[in-house]
Amino acid sequence: MANPVSAARTTETGPRFSPTVVTRVEDTGLSSLWLQDLALKIFYFRGYLTGFRVAELMALSFTGIVDLILEALKRDKLIEVKSQTGIGDGAYQYAITGQGMIRAREALDRSQYAGPAPVPLSDYNAAIRKQARARPTVNSRVMHTCLQALTLSETTFSRIGPAVNSGTSIFLYGPPGNGKTTIARSIGDLILQEEMYIPYALDVEGHVVKLYDSVNHALVPEEDASSSQSTSNVQKSSSKRDPRWVRIRRPFIMVGGELTLAGLDLVFNDVQKYYEAPFQVKANGGILLIDDFGRQQVRPRDLLNRWIVPLENRIDYLTLHTGQKIEVPFDVMVVFSTNLPPKDLVDEAFLRRLRHKIEVVDPTFDEYREIFKRVAESKGVTYNDQGLAYLIQEYYIKTNRKPRASHPRDLCDQIIDIGRYMGTEPTMTKDLIDRATQSYFVEL
Repeated sequence: MANPVSAARTTETGPRFSPTVVTRVEDTGLSSLWLQDLALKIFYFRGYLTGFRVAELMALSFTGIVDLILEALKRDKLIEVKSQTGIGDGAYQYAITGQGMIRAREALDRSQYAGPAPVPLSDYNAAIRKQARARPTVNSRVMHTCLQALTLSETTFSRIGPAVNSGTSIFLYGPPGNGKTTIARSIGDLILQEEMYIPYALDVEGHVVKLYDSVNHALVPEEDASSSQSTSNVQKSSSKRDPRWVRIRRPFIMVGGELTLAGLDLVFNDVQKYYEAPFQVKANGGILLIDDFGRQQVRPRDLLNRWIVPLENRIDYLTLHTGQKIEVPFDVMVVFSTNLPPKDLVDEAFLRRLRHKIEVVDPTFDEYREIFKRVAESKGVTYNDQGLAYLIQEYYIKTNRKPRASHPRDLCDQIIDIGRYMGTEPTMTKDLIDRATQSYFVEL
């Protein structure tokens, strides 16, 4: 399949961003004492470490930053040199002293964060604005390429492209099983091929907010990276950019019924004493799909009220546990997907705030036939029109059952399972169709 992004004309809304090389403690935006405490916590948890390894774990340059931090800790007798494993100051192996352990425990009482050095919030905000999503300007040809795996009505199809070009909010609604989530993922595949940089963590008034999430963020390997974490690679990488930032694919994050209002604000861990960034911040620069909208533990009205300011002003406000408010950019395309009737969720005033409303309807029987043929071919089920006509007549028309776009996939899986058990080829015989439908459909 051709890459649809290459066929779309991309319009940059901001200059390219690359994290500037940081060679001095002052340029990190963090105090020397804070960095010393971070190094001590790393020693406390990790034990014996070389200077180069400490620099790697702190995601800072050894020369000019970590070497000075280690020298200050050594001078204060908080760490000591145990051995040398190579050439240069970075090859010295250090260990924490008893006095250093006391100070490390004091630092851990304030926060147990012991990872890459955070980036100041102001630097993050500036970087997100510079990396404002590079949105491709799509047309019908591009959308056909992007959605070629789906069989959609022309009315539905014609509404998706303008919604993608808006880059704001989309409300997908309609019966279950007709591809709303697949449409959202296809949009993600189309516009999120671009890369961006995000920091591992943020520094907010001395508080750490963990941002990088290995589950929701896909790393893009550096050109000179290798599977080994050698000293030469660490130094080469850090000489090109600030290693506190990681290069990722623009994120596609999906949340469902587990979403709560609390999950849309900074989440403070009372034990570890640092914050986890909320979903919409982790999705900055990409897409946030709220699946099964209306089935969350909060009322849809309350959830939409939470989105009013970010959707309109492209700015979000988060609250520290101290009550202090902080401002972050909201560069997110929000996709709401629901199989509940819109009138049961929100009123017209709220729907008006969502830019594009797209109904994903049940397929016609002609569209159902096309879907079944595609699915059968991909799964190795022998297709025939007679078998499909029997299926439609007996199990849809006679029972007044609505066809769903997901039914062909599920029925083909049933035919495969039953055929394997019976020792027969998976084909659309009346017997296998009867067995498959009786196993799959439930009369409600």
